[in-house]
Amino acid sequence: MSNFWRLFFSTIIALPLTFLTLSAHSSPILITQITASDFLELGVDKMQRGDYQEAIENFNQAIALEKDLAVAYSDRCLAYLQLQDYHQAVTDCTQAINFAPDNFEAYLNRGVAHYREGDYPAAIVDHNRAVALKPYDFRAYYNRGLARAGDGKDSEAILDFNLALTQIPRITSLLLADIYNDRGLAHFVLQDTQAAMLDFNLAIRLNANDYRGYFNRGCACGRNGDDLGAVRDFSQVIRLNPSNGQAYVNRGVAQYRLGYHLGAMSGNKLLRIYADLQKASEYFENQGKRVAYKKTLDLLKNLRRQISFATEIALL
Repeated sequence: MSNFWRLFFSTIIALPLTFLTLSAHSSPILITQITASDFLELGVDKMQRGDYQEAIENFNQAIALEKDLAVAYSDRCLAYLQLQDYHQAVTDCTQAINFAPDNFEAYLNRGVAHYREGDYPAAIVDHNRAVALKPYDFRAYYNRGLARAGDGKDSEAILDFNLALTQIPRITSLLLADIYNDRGLAHFVLQDTQAAMLDFNLAIRLNANDYRGYFNRGCACGRNGDDLGAVRDFSQVIRLNPSNGQAYVNRGVAQYRLGYHLGAMSGNKLLRIYADLQKASEYFENQGKRVAYKKTLDLLKNLRRQISFATEIALL
C-alpha cells in the first residue's frame, strides 16, 4: 500500500493596562487561561491541514502544561511519522504507552514507525498488542500483515489481510484495493500466481487510478509468459506514473520477449525497446538509483549492438 496507517496560536497580543480605562458601569474583564486541551485541539487542527511542524509545537505546549497527557505524545508521534522522523515517533509513542498502557493508537503508530525503520519483528509485536486491544479494527490486521510480509512471513501475512478484509467497512473501496494489492503480492512471493492475479484484478477494479495494481499485475503476467498483457499493464503504469523507471524497463523487456517469440524482432521494434530503456536510465539517474541505472545501461549497451546489426544504423 500504500504506506500506511497511516491548534495553532500564532501570537498573543497583550494590551498595556495603562491604556485601558473603565467606566463605573463597565463589565469585568474575563481572563481565560489556555489549557493543555486547547493546545492539543490546535495541534490536531494543524495536523489535518498538513502543517505537521506547527502541530508539533502545539503538542509541545500541551505537554509543557500537562506532562502525563498521553494523547499529546500519541498525536505528536503521528506528526513525526508524517515528517519521516521514525526514531522520535517511536520515542513519543513509547511515552504515550507508559502513561496509558491501553492506548490503541499509540501501539498502532509505533508499529508503523518500526515498520518504516525496517524493524519488522518489533512492528509485529506492537500490532499484536493493537489486535488484542481492538480485535475489530482492520488497521491492526492490515499493518501486521505488512510487517509479516516484510519479515518474509507471507503465509501469515495473507491470513492477516484476510482478517482485515472481514473487518473493513465495505464503503472504503480505496482501502480495500490496498489490501487486495498487498495480499496479491504475498501470493506472488509464494508463487501462487493465479491467486495473485485475482487479487490484482480486484485491486484495479476498486481503484483504477492506482498504478501499483497495474505494475504488480504486469509482473504476474510476465511470470505467466503473457508478454502482451505485461506490455499493456506497464503502459498503463507509465500513463499514471510517468517517472516510474522500472515500468519502462519491464515494458521494454516484455516487448523484447514478445517480439522474439513471434519472430518479428524488426529494427523499429528494437528502437522502441531502446527508447523505453533510455527513458528508464534517465529517471534512474535523476532519482539517484545507481544500481538500477547501471543495470539499465548494460541492457542498453547489449541492445545497441542488436539495433546496429538489424538496421545498420549507427547510434550515438
